[in-house]
Amino acid sequence: MLEKKRILITVKAYPNPSRKYGETVCCAGVDLSNSQLVRLYPIKFRDLDEGKRFKKYSIIEVNCSPPSDDKRPESFHVDSDSIKNIDCLDTDKGTWEKRKSIVLKVPVKSMCQVYKDAEPSSDLSLGLIEPTDISFEWSKQSPSGQQAREACYAQLSFFDKKKEAIEEIPFNFYYKFKCPTEPDCPGHKLSIIDWEIGQAYRDWRSNYPSEAVLLEKIKQRWLDIADTAKKDVYFYVGNLKRFRNTFMVLGVFYPQKVK
Repeated sequence: MLEKKRILITVKAYPNPSRKYGETVCCAGVDLSNSQLVRLYPIKFRDLDEGKRFKKYSIIEVNCSPPSDDKRPESFHVDSDSIKNIDCLDTDKGTWEKRKSIVLKVPVKSMCQVYKDAEPSSDLSLGLIEPTDISFEWSKQSPSGQQAREACYAQLSFFDKKKEAIEEIPFNFYYKFKCPTEPDCPGHKLSIIDWEIGQAYRDWRSNYPSEAVLLEKIKQRWLDIADTAKKDVYFYVGNLKRFRNTFMVLGVFYPQKVK
């Protein structure tokens, strides 16, 4: 049964092709009716009409319903045709306080607690967590197979817009951190799948033709984003549908510290 929701979009993952849905973008945000995190999928972002495309920290209105093939309680299947852009809380309008008034109503947990809550009894799959002792790493990624990716694009339906296959980023990027409220925290290492880090790799190559320099610049930027000395840093985290205990950093919320 479809229900209408107003959602502050806080997460847009890097586009991913699949045989079932074609190229999709997994998005998540805060349900304004109850201050709970929700996952919206599948959104064929590059197929959306210009007026329906949204940026992070847009407030959208959309019809959605619990999916039959995903039992994670935060997941909702989206009617893309129903998407309406209501507002956008851009930082150039001085809207960090507006963002905070919505995002920080979501319960903030430790990553250790998120793993406990992801047990089958509660099945949590999204969380807002507070990290400390943050570092950044990368590793070379084995390509998934260009033929398989191209096959996903070749089978696009009549209703999908023709588009070039989006590039697969050849590196995985990670945040390592600890939980400030957990004395026995063993530390965590989560991959970062935010669209922005993949796009940074693609866009910055022309400025930094040396791969080593490019990777170092990305590291500097994402450590600056998560600089807890200057900012109140929170990670949006979420798990995989098939591997419920595998969590990733979906995005970072990083308002400046208030003196």
